[in-house]
Amino acid sequence: MTRRRQIYEGKAKILYEGPEPGTLIQYFKDDATAFNAQKKGTINGKGVLNNRISEHIFTMLGTIGVPTHFIRRLNMREQLIRQVEIVPIEVVVRNVAAGSLTKRLGIEEGTQLPRTIIEYYYKDDALGDPLVADEHIACFGWASQEEMHDIADMAIRVNDFMCGLFAGIGIRLVDFKLEFGRFWDNDYSRIILADEISPDGCRLWDMATGEKLDKDRFRQDLGGEVEAYQEIARRLGLMPDGENMILDLESHRKNRGK
Repeated sequence: MTRRRQIYEGKAKILYEGPEPGTLIQYFKDDATAFNAQKKGTINGKGVLNNRISEHIFTMLGTIGVPTHFIRRLNMREQLIRQVEIVPIEVVVRNVAAGSLTKRLGIEEGTQLPRTIIEYYYKDDALGDPLVADEHIACFGWASQEEMHDIADMAIRVNDFMCGLFAGIGIRLVDFKLEFGRFWDNDYSRIILADEISPDGCRLWDMATGEKLDKDRFRQDLGGEVEAYQEIARRLGLMPDGENMILDLESHRKNRGK
């Protein structure tokens, strides 16, 4: 078997060289981190669930005209994606007060915001991904003004779509993180949605109970992380009711052989 060339390894994913020029293979890990990797752990099967959930959401976004890096899912943990130059800005879209916003501004968690807020964070682990303004982005050339307009427009469009998608399955979309990249065609580039959309980067609360169904269960030591991720997959129609998704192929093969 030919060993694939690893391009990059992050906290939750590994990128490998793709089968064709301009493509990569994105591998979803079970590793879990919080507070800028100060807290580390493993959520068994998280990579499998995030792969399926992100595939589903990116596919649906594609149908409404949002350009993304997603091409197709390859297997339980891998996707074929377009290679992009990542814009070094994390885009956080907030509909409800939670997380760092509540600490910074002293707002009670769960407060419905009068309007959606878009925040930008400079992607730098050593600096703790600091909050930045449009002026910083323009000053340091991290993205052009035209690119930032495209990013903001897409972020709002994604938010509108996802609010409806999750409300339809009884889930409140509190906030979420997006990443964007430049997709190059010769000398011309355009901004497309990259990375993933999953319970790792979204705050998702049950509308009826307020139960948290996302990575906050890991951050806050609430337990039940796998069950929460599975519940999101079930409600999205990715797991039949009463059945568990195969999260570990080796264990599944052994059990099947018994």
